[in-house]
Amino acid sequence: MSEVKKTPLYDTHVGLGARLVEFGGWNMPLYYGSQLDEHHAVRKHAGLFDVSHMTIVDVSGADTERYLRYVLANDVRKLRTAEDGPCRALYSCMLRKDGGILDDLIVYRLSNNEFRLVVNAATREKDLAWLFNQAGNHSLELLERPELAMIAVQGPQARELAAQILPSGEVLLALAPFQAHRYNDTLTARTGYTGEDGFEIIVPGAQVAALWAELHALGISVCGLGARDTLRLEAGLNLYGQDMDETVSPLECGLRWTVDSTTDRDFIGRAALERQAANGVQFEQVGLILEGRGVLRAGYIVRTTGGEGKITSGTFSPTLARSVALARLPVDAGADCEVIIRNRSHVARIVKPPFVRHGNIKVDL
Repeated sequence: MSEVKKTPLYDTHVGLGARLVEFGGWNMPLYYGSQLDEHHAVRKHAGLFDVSHMTIVDVSGADTERYLRYVLANDVRKLRTAEDGPCRALYSCMLRKDGGILDDLIVYRLSNNEFRLVVNAATREKDLAWLFNQAGNHSLELLERPELAMIAVQGPQARELAAQILPSGEVLLALAPFQAHRYNDTLTARTGYTGEDGFEIIVPGAQVAALWAELHALGISVCGLGARDTLRLEAGLNLYGQDMDETVSPLECGLRWTVDSTTDRDFIGRAALERQAANGVQFEQVGLILEGRGVLRAGYIVRTTGGEGKITSGTFSPTLARSVALARLPVDAGADCEVIIRNRSHVARIVKPPFVRHGNIKVDL
């Protein structure tokens, strides 16, 4: 077995009393004290996350745009921007030829022929192999950047607080969602994985501990993977390996909007998705709210008038004080369903996610 990796903030986490767990091959903080308090801090104020386990890959060269337009289901040509303007970001899936999802990722356009990909830690080896394999004879360079670290500052006060200490703070506050600003070796993007506003900041690993300490000193709560998971689920955001994987297409897991077929661009998986759409998609992603007591968990069977499906992610929602889930159900499932928990049927209501965005509850309770 390979050794579990440590981010440059590992000693910082230990010093803060974090409960550390293995995640995607990395030692990561699950929580520091109360996972519930960390969740509420992000919804009400600001939270600080170490996401340095993510894999960062830079792609550059004359053929980079053409290459990424082929390997990604979303179209990076949308990211065209003036050289002196902000960088722009795009969320996309990387598909197999049969339409299954190899991974989901964020791609940044740093300049005309220079892009940055941020992919999941658990899929690093598979993603890198796929990207290099598809490069072929393209005129480009693929370069993994393990020397870089990444942290996220999320919450309604996150941007204003972080801008106090980050370079070009006024520029950062003017960024629109999915825009980024690069200053020397630091890339700050208005992106995130919590359903709240904020920044994701990529910096050299040697600098990240000092930046973390400065942000924490501003009163920003340190948060672990536990709160990150409940926050993203409330926000209706997919987790790779649970809500999607190589056996699922974007059309079945709520990511149809990430597939750009508005041009005649050929991309890996396009033909399979078009066949699936023409034949009729059988399953779709929905939200569930448990009507009684209990906690919804991944893998639980869901029975509907249109047939059976299953929960892909489930938890107790701190914001709603109810158990919620994302589930993949037949497209004609109806409005109500039953979830099988410990061999007993429990009534749940089918809703359209997200459950919470920007601190606001988006579903009827």
